[in-house]
Formats: sequence, structure tokens, C-alpha cells
Amino acid sequence: MNGISSVTDSPRPGQAHRVLTPEAIAAVEAIVKKNRRVTANEIAAHMDMSHGSAHHIVHDVLQFRKVSEMWVPRQLTAELKERLVDAFQELLKRFEANVVAF
Repeated sequence: MNGISSVTDSPRPGQAHRVLTPEAIAAVEAIVKKNRRVTANEIAAHMDMSHGSAHHIVHDVLQFRKVSEMWVPRQLTAELKERLVDAFQELLKRFEANVVAF
């Protein structure tokens, strides 16, 4: 069999995989919270990591997604949910006031 005795991958030359540390994750989170319009390339350059690592941290670990060029959390916090309820109640009051006026 051509001298191959194992089907597992052999070590390859090149850059080693970076281990995601809590410090790196916290630093990326601080960057995103400071500037929601920052790109994965800008994060990667600032943190001296690959674009893929930066994107993985922001998208998969921190659970942010891009909306209108801004990173936003996928899950709403309790505070954001309360603010949305208040805003919708205000809009409902305005709607009901306009319906009665017509």
C-alpha cells in the first residue's frame, strides 16, 4: 500500500492552529462593542489573527450577526426586550388615537 500504514492525517507544515483564549474572546468583544461597524478583517489585523478566527469568535462564540453593517447580538437581553415592549405599547397608543380621530 505505498508504505502508508495509517489513515489519520499527518502533521503538515504551516501556521499552527490558534487556541481561542478567554482573553482573546474578551478583547474581540470589547472591540465589537466599541465599534459595531468594525469588520472581521479589521478585528483580525488589530488582534494579529486570521480573518477566519476573528469571524469565528464574533459569529460563533459571541453570537453576533451583521445587520445593516453593524454587529448585533442574536439574542435579545432582558433590557432590550423591555425597551421593545415599551416602544410597541407607545406605537399602539398612537395607532389607537389616530383610529379614533378618523
